[in-house]
Amino acid sequence: MKALVYKGPGEKSWEDVPNPTIQHPTDIIVKMDATTICGTDLHILKGDVPAVTPGRILGHEGVGTITEIGAAVTTLKVGDQVILSCVSACGKCSYCKLGVFSHCLGEEGASGIGWIFGHLIDGTQAEYVRVPYAETSVYPLPKGVTPELGCVLSDILPTGHEIGVQYGAIKAGDVVAVVGAGPVGLAAIATAGLYGPSRIISIDLDANRTEAAKRFGATDAVVGSDKDWKQQVLALTDGLGVDVAIEAVGVPTTFQMCVDIVRPAGHVANVGVHGKPVELALQDLWISNITLTMGLVNTNTLGTLLKMVAQDKLPASEFISHRFALADIMEAYDVFGRAAETKALKVILNA
Repeated sequence: MKALVYKGPGEKSWEDVPNPTIQHPTDIIVKMDATTICGTDLHILKGDVPAVTPGRILGHEGVGTITEIGAAVTTLKVGDQVILSCVSACGKCSYCKLGVFSHCLGEEGASGIGWIFGHLIDGTQAEYVRVPYAETSVYPLPKGVTPELGCVLSDILPTGHEIGVQYGAIKAGDVVAVVGAGPVGLAAIATAGLYGPSRIISIDLDANRTEAAKRFGATDAVVGSDKDWKQQVLALTDGLGVDVAIEAVGVPTTFQMCVDIVRPAGHVANVGVHGKPVELALQDLWISNITLTMGLVNTNTLGTLLKMVAQDKLPASEFISHRFALADIMEAYDVFGRAAETKALKVILNA
């Protein structure tokens, strides 16, 4: 089969690799129908995730059709079309029982790490994928939800919702700022609206993206390169800052922007994947009663979000900006990697 293989920082190749096989009774094999590229994949290619070693097939999102099942799989069958969660869950360990699938203690990949696709085991940017812990790690695709929309549910919608919105403790009437209007930032904006904030401010260096964010529920747009960007944000509050600031980029500057605009007793929810240390000025922050949260998505709300997408309660189709054949994945990476120029949001690869 063909797959996108990581060759080391800055290097990747679309090449022939062996087909995956059942390794454990709880596995399934899936023929990919659609997959996509995540900002995390770009971080991997920059060398920001050293646990990813050369030879690894990248990708952790997608929808596929089951072609083979392990002996212990009873609730799924060959021919079922399923959404692959970006986080795998054994369903039996203490963390899984708490719904903290991101730290599943199963032995697949590495005990304590639930994100294994395209990280610790081969991922979804391939013609076929082995899916471990299948019965607790995939979701049947309902009628009316396309494989393309299923890709949006694999990672970005749960990530924006759980790590941005839920960890940020957004409540009715809050003023929320989302720094970064890429796919995950837009997912945070779209799902924040479910909780009744009075304002959702989109902040990004790209004016096109901040304006596009209004399609996802942003009420206001601020261009982060403006010299008075902070004053613009404060003018949209009572002058004390936002109730919740969500960081959705993963660089020190954007994290500091969130700290700069959050009000006393507010929340900073870090969603971005950071590859470099970030300075935390505790000598200034300790007195401000700020709550700082961060984390890896659990996808424990994927099922709920799937129902909302099926009922057109979330603008899932708005995320999709480009479509390619899976065989054109190298071109797709180029387009996604130049998002500011190409206006790429979610790039879908169809088999």
